[in-house]
Amino acid sequence: MSATHDAAGPDRLGHLPSYLMTQAARHVHRVVFDRLDSADARGHHYRILAALEEYGPSSQIDLARRCGLDRSDVAAAVDALVDRRFVVRAADPTDRRRNIITLPQRGRRRLFDLDRMLTAAQDEAFAPLDAAERAQLTAMLTRIVEYHTRPAPISAQQS
Repeated sequence: MSATHDAAGPDRLGHLPSYLMTQAARHVHRVVFDRLDSADARGHHYRILAALEEYGPSSQIDLARRCGLDRSDVAAAVDALVDRRFVVRAADPTDRRRNIITLPQRGRRRLFDLDRMLTAAQDEAFAPLDAAERAQLTAMLTRIVEYHTRPAPISAQQS
């Protein structure tokens, strides 16, 4: 394997975009999660705080849907965030079986701090790319993700 590729496989893998994306994702994941870990945070926590800031008070079920997380993962993350007073959980006045999660000022400050930390992680992870290349990479990755997450055409759903 050439020096420009990960030593984990033969040269022919270095020509496959899927392999390169997997290798890059592995390195980026390490950088991001090392930073989150150093701040005693988790990716789920960030997603939940960001969703609350963007959408406002939400039920745990809505948070799970908006964040693309399993309900049990949201429940565990909300428990941790409540314990640290980054979110407030209260019974829904219209349906006592549901909880409504809100983002207090302390949670907003935490989100701001995590935003700065994740910006630094992005800078570290994507250091080989200039700003234009990062924008281009982001646009291409967005197209790939949107392609694979778009709803199936109605005719395909009926098959």
